Amino acid sequence: MESGLDHHALRALLEWQVELGATEAICETPVNRYEVSAERPGPVAPAAAAASRARPERAPAPAAPALVLQADPVADAEAAATAATDLEALRAALAAYPHCDLRLGARNLVFCDGQAGARVMIVGEAPGREEDREGRPFVGRAGQLLDRMLGAIGLDRSGDDPARAVYITNVLPWRPPQNRDPLPDEMAMMLPFLRRHIALARPEMLVLMGNISCQALLGRRGITRLRGQWDEVLGLPVLPMFHPAYLLRNPQAKRAAWADLLMLKARLEGLQ
Repeated sequence: MESGLDHHALRALLEWQVELGATEAICETPVNRYEVSAERPGPVAPAAAAASRARPERAPAPAAPALVLQADPVADAEAAATAATDLEALRAALAAYPHCDLRLGARNLVFCDGQAGARVMIVGEAPGREEDREGRPFVGRAGQLLDRMLGAIGLDRSGDDPARAVYITNVLPWRPPQNRDPLPDEMAMMLPFLRRHIALARPEMLVLMGNISCQALLGRRGITRLRGQWDEVLGLPVLPMFHPAYLLRNPQAKRAAWADLLMLKARLEGLQ
């Protein structure tokens, strides 16, 4: 059948199709223009297409979190204390110990006073304001009373004779804020250093002043029950006594403290 359109009409229809976007007159397969994206994909192999349909896309696996090792303050204290071969090395290890936050608010590290190698080693609780200022234990009012107590039985922290000298330290080397009691984790961190301190000072006996030192080394509190009774820790005889600060607040307890001092003197004379 012949078309009733002439050459000019057919040309106009062709140009109109071109303006609409037609690029091919005849295609091998029908094309749905509503489903074709702006960028036509290339041909896909039948096998690859089937595998793609069978295997759904998966989200990328999250990256494994980095393993962060938490420091063990007590284990670090044990290692640092064990590595100290003398008292100066132990002082340096304490000064470099990073886990006890008390050091951040203290003026000085309060390590010891008296003569190393003395027969008697006194273990107090923690530095107070005067001790923190001077960097020595027992230098405030309680320390002055302690000196008078020791002098009454012939002992002197500044003496050169080891038989009459004493060596003094504390459970904590840094002053707690407002002189509060040490916290359990603070005592746990400092206990390895205290034990090593006793081993390096090599006293013949220990005097534990107050509840905190008894709790640290004997594992018990209740100084009114513990005082006046010899005990043993780290292979050494131990005598718990009232802390001089307690005696300043409770003068009536000085009679019991004097009895404890006489027990200490008798033990020293018996060992001699």
